[in-house]
Amino acid sequence: MTDMPDQNVALVTGAGRGIGAALARRLAADGMHVVLTARTSSELEAVEDQIFEAGGQATIAPLDLTESDSIARLANAISERWNRLDLLALNAAMLGNLSPVTAIDGKQFNKLLTLNIVAQQSLIANFDPLLRRSAAGRLIAITSSVGQTPRPYWGAYGASKAALEVLVQSYAAEVKRLSPIRAAIVDPGATRTKMRENAYPGEDPETVKPPEAVADAIAALLESGFETGHRMRVEG
Repeated sequence: MTDMPDQNVALVTGAGRGIGAALARRLAADGMHVVLTARTSSELEAVEDQIFEAGGQATIAPLDLTESDSIARLANAISERWNRLDLLALNAAMLGNLSPVTAIDGKQFNKLLTLNIVAQQSLIANFDPLLRRSAAGRLIAITSSVGQTPRPYWGAYGASKAALEVLVQSYAAEVKRLSPIRAAIVDPGATRTKMRENAYPGEDPETVKPPEAVADAIAALLESGFETGHRMRVEG
């Protein structure tokens, strides 16, 4: 039986930790039912518990976004339960090894592009019909400054984020006059995450902002009535 809750429904990818987990908690605190997805069930369960303890509502969906039919199965499950999606937050990504362009490992590069680009396009394609059923569907994609400003040794990750930005901006233009969907790109800047720790192992994590600051900025963006195609960097 289709469940049509009064509250809005959000899907957050990479929701087991970092920015994804912080955003999921913030959206739930703001009254949304949040569907959490990531590969590690234990991490999702911990975030779900935090949301429940704070009085919010969430559903976990452990899956690997790079598996051939995982995204389609998730879209079908959400469609059967709610018949719409109000927010799609594209946060899941992998950093890969930082190396010169000439030394990029082809096998790992293919894996990185599969998650950071191919899966993102599949998420947009599979959830577009559900976003169109919302009175105000929103898509938020998390990017990186290296997608616009190339940096030595960051070629693989930077290329994937540049491609993601083009993908999302193209989608934003395509839906602009055809639906109420609005898409935005968010560059979180330096943030205290596991990915950041892997990229800068000698950095004191207390010198960069917590992921909750990014979640708060995204929540404010969602309340602002932004124009589709908007790009924002979170300073601090």
